[in-house]
Amino acid sequence: MNVFTELFDRLMAHEGGYVNHPNDPGGETMWGVTKRVARAHGYNGPMRSLPKSLAQEIADKSYWQAIQGDKLDRAIAWQLVDAAYNHGNRNAVKFLQRAVGVSDDGIIGPRTLAAVNAKDKNDVLIVNASGNEGADLDTKNVYPNDAIGTGAEVADNFISVGSLDPKYGSAMVSGFSNYGKINVELSALQ
Repeated sequence: MNVFTELFDRLMAHEGGYVNHPNDPGGETMWGVTKRVARAHGYNGPMRSLPKSLAQEIADKSYWQAIQGDKLDRAIAWQLVDAAYNHGNRNAVKFLQRAVGVSDDGIIGPRTLAAVNAKDKNDVLIVNASGNEGADLDTKNVYPNDAIGTGAEVADNFISVGSLDPKYGSAMVSGFSNYGKINVELSALQ
């Protein structure tokens, strides 16, 4: 099994399945692939029927290859592809670039790769969205914050960010945003 296939299976453990939450800006989604992205890749069927194999092809081409996952340390590549799935490639790459102290243009080039490779993987901090299921992440194992089935931390350089509803400010999590006092480190206005 190649690295991408293994990471895709791990990604599907928390992105997999059908979601159509009315407050999720991504809209209708299956296997973490939004309807807009699926249509851009030629899929015109119902989103609930999107084959997992097609979702994997889309993830490989549109996310893994775009972030040059094969040129990154496995742990960093995992966090970056997960962030790309949730925020888009450019935003995810900007997270990485800020973490390693290079200009955040959203493009993985030689300077970004050199800066990433010059750091110990444990010194690279990745910020990611907490998710859009409206779930309390403290009540279930959530990778990468918890190792599935053990509750043990497996990624100490990962910060999960929830969304606050601008109507309520810091007093109210957005209806779609995942939350938790332990597994969501901070929340920000959407």
